[in-house]
Amino acid sequence: MNQERRDRLGDAAIDVLAESGSRGLTHRAVDAAADVPLGTTKNYFPTKDALLRASTGRIMELYAAIPRPAPVDRAGLITLLRTLLEHAEGPGRVRVLALLELQREATRTPWLAAPLDAFAAADFAYFEHAQRSAGLPVTPQRAATVTLALHAALPHLVAEGPATQAAAGLDDLDTFVSGLLDTVYGAA
Repeated sequence: MNQERRDRLGDAAIDVLAESGSRGLTHRAVDAAADVPLGTTKNYFPTKDALLRASTGRIMELYAAIPRPAPVDRAGLITLLRTLLEHAEGPGRVRVLALLELQREATRTPWLAAPLDAFAAADFAYFEHAQRSAGLPVTPQRAATVTLALHAALPHLVAEGPATQAAAGLDDLDTFVSGLLDTVYGAA
């Protein structure tokens, strides 16, 4: 089948998930979001599970495509983490909203938990590697704390609540990331 069309439908499914949640993820809704003839999505992804798998896979592909150079020092790590958070609240916002919805859906759809678990575990490994690459005195606990804080920031960034962002320090991402690293690793 046509990979370009599959990607377009996957992107449309991500849009639907972000806007309407997993209950709103229907073949018709994806057809409409992708601006394709009715029935197109069902031809590519015949079941709701297939549509959820496609959405999950597409989110992972898009996430993997984000440039993430290995930092060589603490300043480079701060820049990398700030840039990733800015991406999450900017051009990646829809993808983050869809991912959060898929994580919620995984509590009701057991098979969905496995690919999301592998995806998150890889993210923990990546951020641990980035912290090591930056020359920080990494332990698994420290690396996990930084990664958990970044993950915990995502819902607040995409919800765009100014009071919550200010309370969490997310209204200034440089200060947030620097403070996080200072808290976990000590001041530079």
